[in-house]
Amino acid sequence: MSKQYLTLHTVDAAHPSDIFALAPRPTQLLSASGASSIKVHDTTASDFPLVQTIDSAHETGIHHLVTAKAALRAASVGFDGGVKIWKTDSEGGEWTLEGQVKESNKPGDVWAITLSADGNFLASSSINGKINVWSLSEAGMPKIREYETKGSFGICVNLSADGRYTASGHQNGSIYVFDNDTGRLTHSVAGLVEPVRSVAFSPASRLLAAAGDARVIALYDVKSGEQVGNLVGHNAWIMTLDWSDTGEYLLSGSHDGKAKIWRIETRTCVATHSHGDKPLWTAKWLPKQQGRSEMFALAGGNKAISFYREAAG
Repeated sequence: MSKQYLTLHTVDAAHPSDIFALAPRPTQLLSASGASSIKVHDTTASDFPLVQTIDSAHETGIHHLVTAKAALRAASVGFDGGVKIWKTDSEGGEWTLEGQVKESNKPGDVWAITLSADGNFLASSSINGKINVWSLSEAGMPKIREYETKGSFGICVNLSADGRYTASGHQNGSIYVFDNDTGRLTHSVAGLVEPVRSVAFSPASRLLAAAGDARVIALYDVKSGEQVGNLVGHNAWIMTLDWSDTGEYLLSGSHDGKAKIWRIETRTCVATHSHGDKPLWTAKWLPKQQGRSEMFALAGGNKAISFYREAAG
C-alpha cells in the first residue's frame, strides 16, 4: 500500500552552496551548508519563513548540524574541525552560542556528530576511526568515552534514543555498536562491504538501520546484532536515513536526488520523491504535531529546501 505526499513549499536558494544538514525542532528547522551560516526557518507557517541567520557560525563552512529531540540544544561541526554547541531559551526562540568542544580543533578530529535526546551527550566520529562521547552538561564539556575501531574513517554516528548505545558506520563497510554504560563494544555487525554513510537507531532503540554505497538499507536487531532485513530500491549511494517518531517508517535519501519512505512492518517502499538531479545530502522528518499531517524536508546539492506533507484522505 502506497502513501501520498504533497509538496508544500520549496525555499529556493536557501543557502549559497550545497546544503549538508537539516536539523528539526517542533516549530523550527535549522539548516547548514558549505557556507558559513546556520539558517533557521519557522515550520508553523505555510511559507516556512526564515526567522534567524547565525552569520559566521563556522567560517570554512559546516558539514554536520544536529538538534536534540527533547532539549533546546544543537551542535555543529565546521570544515575547520571546530565543534560548537548552541542553545535557545524557549521553543521557537533565538539560538545563541553556548560553548565549544575544546578537544577537537583539527579538521577530521570530528566528522559526523549526534546528540542524545536529552541533549546532555554528544557523540562524534573521526577520520582515524575513533568514536568519542562528550558530556555537555559538565563544566568544560569533557570527553567521557573514547571507542577504538579498526582505524577506518568514521563517516557516520548515531546515539540511541535511550542513550545506551552509540553506533558508527565506516568507510571500509564496518558497523560498530557500543554500550555507553559499560564503555565496551557490543556488536561488530556484518557490514555492507562498501562505505556506510548513515546509521540510525529506531525510536524504541530496537532496530539499527545502516546504508551507504551498497545502495541497500540493512536492518539489525540491536540486542543480538543480527541482520533482520534489507530494504532494496535505491539506484545510487544512500546518503541519509531518518526514522519517523513512531518507528513505523524510515526516510532515506540518495546521491541521485531520490527520497524514499519505507514501511518497516512490511519492508516495502511506500513513496518515492525526486529532489532534482543533484545529491540529496539530508532528509528529515519534522516532529509530529497535533492536528498536522506527517511532514518531512529534503535538501542537498540544488541548494533548496523542500517541505512535504502526507496527503489527507
